[in-house]
Amino acid sequence: MAEIQPLRAWRYNAQLSSNIEEFISPLFDVVSEKQREILYHNPYNSIHLSVPKGPNASENAAVTLQKWKDEGIIEQDLLPSIYVYYQYFNLPGSPVAYCRKGFICNILAYDWDEKVVLRHENTMPPAVKDRVELLKSTQLNASATHGLYSDPEFELETLMDACMRDPIMEAEDYQGVKEVVSVIHDKKAIQKFIDKLKDQQIILADGHHRYQGAIDYMKYCQQHNPQHHGQEGYNYHMMFFTNMEAKDLRILATHRLIQGLPDFSPEVFLQALDGYFDLVEVANPLEIDEVILGKKHTFGVVLQDNTYKISLKEGLATEIHWPFPEIIKDLDLTVLHYYVIEKALGIAGKDQRSSDAIYFDRNFTDCFERVRQGDSQVALITNELTMEMVKQVCFSGFTLPQKSTYFYPKVVCGFVFGTIKEDEYHNPHYPSF
Repeated sequence: MAEIQPLRAWRYNAQLSSNIEEFISPLFDVVSEKQREILYHNPYNSIHLSVPKGPNASENAAVTLQKWKDEGIIEQDLLPSIYVYYQYFNLPGSPVAYCRKGFICNILAYDWDEKVVLRHENTMPPAVKDRVELLKSTQLNASATHGLYSDPEFELETLMDACMRDPIMEAEDYQGVKEVVSVIHDKKAIQKFIDKLKDQQIILADGHHRYQGAIDYMKYCQQHNPQHHGQEGYNYHMMFFTNMEAKDLRILATHRLIQGLPDFSPEVFLQALDGYFDLVEVANPLEIDEVILGKKHTFGVVLQDNTYKISLKEGLATEIHWPFPEIIKDLDLTVLHYYVIEKALGIAGKDQRSSDAIYFDRNFTDCFERVRQGDSQVALITNELTMEMVKQVCFSGFTLPQKSTYFYPKVVCGFVFGTIKEDEYHNPHYPSF
């Protein structure tokens, strides 16, 4: 089902690659304005291709890209390859060392209704339009989206581990993550990757706007190419694949902060919650994330003077009146958004996606401090979503509530760039790919 291909990546030249830390950047949807401005000072940082600056940003990126090609700042690999990409990291408060193992290649840009690439969240049209314009101007995937495949026997890890004995780039990124990249040229080895994924559905973990942009651009090109045959570069998209069966695939919780509600009263809010939840005050507020850990339909509520563990009263999960299937109604975040945000706080479900009163933050300490300092009125602390839940929802054909997942660590931009330009995409050295 999933057709993947090796890619002839553009990469920084050997001299620049030896200092690759100076040229990598966060993805367009997570980079802060402060980070962005710092990175713009480096004329060769990848930020100029992924989040270009100025009123004519897409055109500026195209000019920059051509300049880098002409000056040899980036060079295209001669052979189509699989790029193996490992991320070594730790999580706060844990001594466990993780290594998320994956590889970067091209995948056919399947439309959602083909049910080959499965999404777990919806997209915002303005952000998609921005990505389409960038593709039109540059014909380049500046960063890889993140897809999940299934390999319970970990067959591909054996190939990737062997390749990692000879890395081509290493860096520590803005997250404190050690990033290591290596490359596979061997045709037989590449074929094993192709065969492993050919009968699979892929869950899109991260990069929904970029992937939707690839679909929209592909359709645009098909409509404007009377000679379309399906193997043009614009039909493909660069993706980072990781094994959904691996223990090192981490999904962090994303908490909710409520701010700016007129006439907000903690007492009235708690009284409203009491109709739906069992409330227990927590003596040590800084332990609320541990108190709720692993408990279904249980959340932390942090107010300026008090912190509570709240647990949904028995039987109420089935009484949610939103038009969702049972598998969605049973999710913690559906319960949170229905009973806490709509019923207790008064923000209707239809308004929540665009509400300025709801702010998302995955950092528990930051949530706690924002409430204590009065920047937010209440913090709603959530549990992590499990990979099993993500699988169940995606394979059922439905999507998760907004901001349900935060796959950590984030992929970074700058190690490889994936061209979809026709005279660069194909290569006669590997005619079968």
